[in-house]
Amino acid sequence: MTRTQIALAILALATGGFAIGVTEFAIMGLQREIVLDLGVSYGQGGMLVTAYALGVVVGAPVLSLMGAKRERKAYALFLLVLFIGAHLLSFLAPNFETLIAGRFLSGLPHGAYFATAALMGAQMAGPAKRGRAIAVVLSGLAIANVSGVPGVTWVGQQFGWRWMFVIVALLAGLTMLAVAFLAPRQQPPAGASVRGELRALANQRLWVGVALSVIGFSGMFAIYTYLSHVAVEVTGLSDQALPLVVLIFGSGMVIGTFTGGWLADKSVLGTAIIAMAAVAVFMVLFGLLAHIPALMLILLFCVGVSAANLGPTMQTHLIDTAPKAPQLAASFHHSAFNTANAMGAIAGGMTIDAGWGLRAPAYVGAAAAALGVLITIYAIWLAKRAGAKI
Repeated sequence: MTRTQIALAILALATGGFAIGVTEFAIMGLQREIVLDLGVSYGQGGMLVTAYALGVVVGAPVLSLMGAKRERKAYALFLLVLFIGAHLLSFLAPNFETLIAGRFLSGLPHGAYFATAALMGAQMAGPAKRGRAIAVVLSGLAIANVSGVPGVTWVGQQFGWRWMFVIVALLAGLTMLAVAFLAPRQQPPAGASVRGELRALANQRLWVGVALSVIGFSGMFAIYTYLSHVAVEVTGLSDQALPLVVLIFGSGMVIGTFTGGWLADKSVLGTAIIAMAAVAVFMVLFGLLAHIPALMLILLFCVGVSAANLGPTMQTHLIDTAPKAPQLAASFHHSAFNTANAMGAIAGGMTIDAGWGLRAPAYVGAAAAALGVLITIYAIWLAKRAGAKI
């Protein structure tokens, strides 16, 4: 393949990440509309985030194992079909319980798709540029926060929150066409098997990496899940300003994703420890200064940059820790990411419901990131002991 063909193929895979990013994050911007329309509490509204995240946690390893021996392009297309079907169910949901079920089913293909797409991109780009290729695949998720999520949030506010699910289904359909025409067929490694993938999981470095991903990302979700409430009730912004708030956070995530991929090609765990420390600092400042609009927005952007640095970094690290189980190891990044999503939403909701105020989730997030720094130090020690590149 030529460099242009490789670039187009990776971009085609990234469009799937864009669709996934819209559905994962737009639900947060539309949470107030859903809560008011269906007559449920803030805590119940947070379950829409948690249900999707739990779907990813369950689906990522199960569907990745199913795809271990399958041709990767065809399997990516199959996962997109499942994704579209779940969104149509969510659009038609007659009640909150069915909507929760639709969100769970929507999350099932998430991790397996990203794992498959990341492995395809890394193989096409080659070892020297694999971090950047993975960053491009993951960038669809971040770019969704800049363009797709604000746009869909506005549509949902104007015409009803259910239209989010139709828009996402259409985006996934366009992704299928792009991948079908632009991405090459790619066979799994010779000798790949479900049993082989499972055997390779007896690896301490892999599980430390998973723990690092869970802890590292949970802090971000502790504040992002309830961002619309903080922006309106603490910062004093209007509901009409929420798309701008989401846009600012998403811009930080886009920059952080690309810089994280570039830095990961130089030092994976070095990038992780710097990013984790930055998240801790910016979270504390966000909690202290959330009542000042300009500073709140600047700090939100900084949280987005530093947290997104961890995306391609941790994806690359997990693949490195289990070279004989690439499909499953790659999927664990997304299970971890969405375990963090669920934990952050729950922890944030618990602190709010306990009467600690809307600023409290930021301090919870800072504590999680500080713990992440300690776990990263341990991961570096394990890597040095194993003679692995840091």
